[in-house]
Amino acid sequence: MKIIGITGGIGSGKSKVLSYLEETYKAPAYEADKVAHKLQEPGQTCYKKIVASFGEEVLKEGGDVDRKKLGEIVFADAKRRSVLNEIVHPAVKCYIRERIAEEKEKGSPIFFVEAALLIEDHYDEICDELWYIYAKEDVRKERLRTSRGYSEEKIDQIFTSQKSVDEFREKCDREFDNSGFFKDTCILLRKAVESIC
Repeated sequence: MKIIGITGGIGSGKSKVLSYLEETYKAPAYEADKVAHKLQEPGQTCYKKIVASFGEEVLKEGGDVDRKKLGEIVFADAKRRSVLNEIVHPAVKCYIRERIAEEKEKGSPIFFVEAALLIEDHYDEICDELWYIYAKEDVRKERLRTSRGYSEEKIDQIFTSQKSVDEFREKCDREFDNSGFFKDTCILLRKAVESIC
């Protein structure tokens, strides 16, 4: 089974790429953010640790983690972001390793995992290839303004906290330019999958 890690800066279109690959190849595909959200639910692996580290002020009335409030705290403070990352990322990686083992048992030919912090969290240890989804900075900013309603200040804050284009390029095996029409990106993705399967 080939394990492909997909990464890139926020707004580059990683999730769209992952959905396309999952649908086209009927392949197991996991988005680290979604796994993290699942593991932060009450009773799950990360929940108690988050409450212990950040206090009950990061909870909604019903007891769920208020991800918006938690996000505001960690994006403004690198130390607190590091604390959250140390809680969540190892748990996410462990969950994904378990899913990989299950899919190997089933004989799945290819497995996709997408994460913004794929490089920082050393997914190269479990992936056969790392794929970098690139998009020009102005394109990414426009996507974040229109699709997520982010302010310029929030976008700049997030961009500052992420790896540079050069750092992504240095660590990844392949690069896909997703600045233009998505159908063009899809052609490149199909060629890449066909070359390894």
